[in-house]
Amino acid sequence: MVGSRVVDEAADRGHEPIAIFRSRRPAALPRGVTAVAGDADDRTRSIWLILICRNAANIVGMATRLVQINMKARDDSALGGFWAQVLGWEVSSEGPGVTNLEPEGFVYPDPVAVCIDLVVSPEPKTVKNRVHVDLATTSAAHQAEVVTRLKDLGATPADVGQGDVPWTVMADPEGNEFCVLDPRPLYQDTGPIAAVVVDCADPRAMARFWGQATDWTVHEVTDHRAVLRSAKGVGPYLQFLRTPDVKTVWNRVHLDVRPYPGDDPEAEAARLRTLGATAVDLGQSDIPWTVLADPEGNEFCLLTPA
Repeated sequence: MVGSRVVDEAADRGHEPIAIFRSRRPAALPRGVTAVAGDADDRTRSIWLILICRNAANIVGMATRLVQINMKARDDSALGGFWAQVLGWEVSSEGPGVTNLEPEGFVYPDPVAVCIDLVVSPEPKTVKNRVHVDLATTSAAHQAEVVTRLKDLGATPADVGQGDVPWTVMADPEGNEFCVLDPRPLYQDTGPIAAVVVDCADPRAMARFWGQATDWTVHEVTDHRAVLRSAKGVGPYLQFLRTPDVKTVWNRVHLDVRPYPGDDPEAEAARLRTLGATAVDLGQSDIPWTVLADPEGNEFCLLTPA
């Protein structure tokens, strides 16, 4: 039985207590929950996986949440200026070589937005990024207007093999790919960033890991994509899209997750490792965060609680 403390914590974090349970494999499902097996269709399997992933971390009173994306840059100030104009966000800096972007009046952290940190790096971009952002638009005219404005700011068209699609693929002044989406009802309330998108080989596996690693809710799981969003139902989506590309180098754009106040970061790192994360050594020195990789090798940082 789930303790009342965990139920109260889940309610505080925007979860429905009725859905509080966690399982990493069908045999560990709670009493009274039947696993779907055999020849279940995609929709049935997706519903089962969503139920398993939803609110997974809260059963032990711990969770992380996606708070920002980290983007390496040759010139963090210049690239930060570009993205600030793209998003209409404010620019600040926590120190030399770091440019921070967040909405005006934003109180960090808040799931209404996933912030962007640009960090200077001398290493050149050599391959297509496995993490990118999708920008929301409200109409076909707005999409065309956004594309034109971004070109004026220094963005260029990009070909990543997308073919004839209704969205526009572009690259920022340092070559980082992003998409200007065609208008979609799903993204009408996300803010300027519709989704943070991660390339992957197995969306179902990514849904299992990230649905348990964070308290974000899994909304959709198929063989081709997995979709998550903040438990409070605000801000951008997190999507894992199946792609044929194989990861070959460390990600110049990666996710940063953060535990809640009062959580133990070492215990949280250990929990993530039990879920399938691995420790990563990128030559980092004495830093207050922990660098990990998800089951497909995508690096991410576990920040200190806040």
